[in-house]
Amino acid sequence: MSFDPATLTYDARGLIPAIAQDAESGEVLMLAWMNAEAVARTLETGRVTYWSRSRQSFWVKGETSGHVQDLVEMRVDCDRDCLLVLVRQTGPACHTNRRSCFYTALRDGEEVEILSPMAG
Repeated sequence: MSFDPATLTYDARGLIPAIAQDAESGEVLMLAWMNAEAVARTLETGRVTYWSRSRQSFWVKGETSGHVQDLVEMRVDCDRDCLLVLVRQTGPACHTNRRSCFYTALRDGEEVEILSPMAG
């Protein structure tokens, strides 16, 4: 069965959330947004491409930082309104130079930083 990005359920802005997960470790790295064209570009090129809501433009992860995400597999959730992209991540995924954007844990009502920025 051939996949068509138009069959996904996008929000009113034409976007769908995409969760990036390390294909090897299972670590959740980040959440970003894609439109139908970003989904198509990701599948065509094997480089994960998002839609930047702030810049209103395509954003190939790692294009300027070198911290690329190579697509291993894309998965569609049961409601077809969220994507999971299994990736091979080079370097940190977060713009704060951390491996994951999810570096703050809520423990006993307190925010605790659980990941430090990567060296380099």
